[in-house]
Amino acid sequence: MINLPEKFLEDVKVVLKDEYEEFINSYNEKRTTGLRLNTMKMSEEKLKELNLFELEEIPWAEGGFYYDEGSCRPGKNPLHEAGAYYLQEPSAMSVVPKLDIQKGDKVLDMCAAPGGKSTYILSQLDDTGILVSNEINPIRIKALGENLERFGARNCIITNTDSTKLRKVFTGYFDKIVIDAPCSGEGMFRKDPVAIEDWSYSKVLECQSIQKEIIRDGYKMLKKGGILVYSTCTFSTEENEEVIDEFIEETEGAVLITKERLWPHKIKGEGHFVAKIQKLDDEDCRVKDMKLKKLNNEIKEYKSFEKKYLNVDFDNKYMLRGENLYLLPDECPNLDKIKVLRYGLHLGVLKKNRFEPSHALSHYLKLDQIKNIQNLSLDDKEVFDYLRGNVINTGQSRGWVVVAVEGIPLGWGKESNGVLKNHYPKGLRINY
Repeated sequence: MINLPEKFLEDVKVVLKDEYEEFINSYNEKRTTGLRLNTMKMSEEKLKELNLFELEEIPWAEGGFYYDEGSCRPGKNPLHEAGAYYLQEPSAMSVVPKLDIQKGDKVLDMCAAPGGKSTYILSQLDDTGILVSNEINPIRIKALGENLERFGARNCIITNTDSTKLRKVFTGYFDKIVIDAPCSGEGMFRKDPVAIEDWSYSKVLECQSIQKEIIRDGYKMLKKGGILVYSTCTFSTEENEEVIDEFIEETEGAVLITKERLWPHKIKGEGHFVAKIQKLDDEDCRVKDMKLKKLNNEIKEYKSFEKKYLNVDFDNKYMLRGENLYLLPDECPNLDKIKVLRYGLHLGVLKKNRFEPSHALSHYLKLDQIKNIQNLSLDDKEVFDYLRGNVINTGQSRGWVVVAVEGIPLGWGKESNGVLKNHYPKGLRINY
């Protein structure tokens, strides 16, 4: 039995009453694990056809599946490296469906790392609209960037700032906002002993103070009729009902649509709290589109690369930051006043007289948009050779080539004299 904090147990007992023992007994059960399909890269039919894992559908998440951690390791599969699916705790998948995302929506994920909600949102936007994925923690934002890059989207901007600065830029701008608020993490106790060691009641109150500030700022960034979904992976009333009830009481025009808890003794998951709020009052939006310089001569090396190696013409909004070339979302707000880590899709780097494509570009492209492809099956030894950073003997000399697995791009290689030199990023290479 896990040694749980006494104050935590006392508070849960007050909330659950007769269900308390059932809740406590759930800590003797195995933790739940899940994966969520990236529908922009792989269909559910294809995943089932490959028959890689024993999967059970998660009822509240389209494309979400339970898997048994003891019998399979989807995180060690090349399809995970290709971004075909994202590993996510099952009850956390209950949040994004509450947003009712429509294609073309402008969406904000305020506390985005490591990327579970953002990747889910991108699947539902399906390469339309815009997602601003924000994370204030400079350490956690690295994982966010890697996960979004692997997922393969162009309509996502990654920012690194606090809620106050975001509010000043984006007042009245977004259709949908999700706040997966920083919390005391009580829902992590079953799978992470460190969460128990870090817990204290003073941390609960500290988190509550931060949560109240974030939800106020988040609400100001909604347009009229917009939806805000607030969630935590904790059980404390202070961080859940008290935050929401106080906010609704003090905020004119804010309507509580739903408020629910997912308890681990009632559902197959670690537990979550989710509240859905709609904004009925109007907000003066002064967000302006980004002013862009017309780039012709500056990006001629990229356009040459595009003509030679791609079957697509990205004749759209380009931004050049130093040597880095970005393809912006169709609608891109002015971001001069906040720290931005990534402007849409990073196409690559413009060097003197040449262009080097980015890893992000390879993950965004579909096979029919690429001229040179080395498509491998999961059974091919070369798949793991490539992911480890080794060269591959191909017998051809095609220049830039995308290496793919089961029709899903993994990354770039440069082919010469029958050998494909590996361009898979060194920081992502596997050692298994």
